[in-house]
Amino acid sequence: MSDPAEHVRGALLASLPRLRAFTRALAGSSPEGDDLLQATCERALERAHQAAAAATLQGWIFRIAYNLHLDRLRAGRRRGDMAEPVDPDTLQGGDAEAEVEATLMLAAVQRAIDRLPEDQRSVLLLVSAGGLSYAAAADALDVPVGTVMSRLHRGRQALQHLLARRSVAAMAMAVRR
Repeated sequence: MSDPAEHVRGALLASLPRLRAFTRALAGSSPEGDDLLQATCERALERAHQAAAAATLQGWIFRIAYNLHLDRLRAGRRRGDMAEPVDPDTLQGGDAEAEVEATLMLAAVQRAIDRLPEDQRSVLLLVSAGGLSYAAAADALDVPVGTVMSRLHRGRQALQHLLARRSVAAMAMAVRR
């Protein structure tokens, strides 16, 4: 695989599931995430000759996705609502109540992640949704590993705080009923 484009193509294929999860989480919706994924793949293949200079190919690819996302934010594109409405009548099998509760909890987590500062949010998504190591996430964001670790720690704490506040508010509403 001496051809840079073939090397990048192989890395893209290997990273595709995690890259797709990352771009969808970053963009805030499946359609916009898939658009971001496509743009990332195109950019990576167009610039395959630059991949050799990257510390890790995976980090380089995720950095492309992240930078494209930032470019879109700067251009004024708004993220869509991550949680799609759920019609309990369309859920199949299992315990419908439990499935609705799980869907609502997932929507709450996604909203809480959206409320995090961009630096914490991006690290959390790279490591959690993207499955990157701290070193690869640091490479993707072009920051030291220690910065990734501290942003991840602060992001997880903030996320826990936001979700705890949501839980307290939900209990208060239940008591009022």
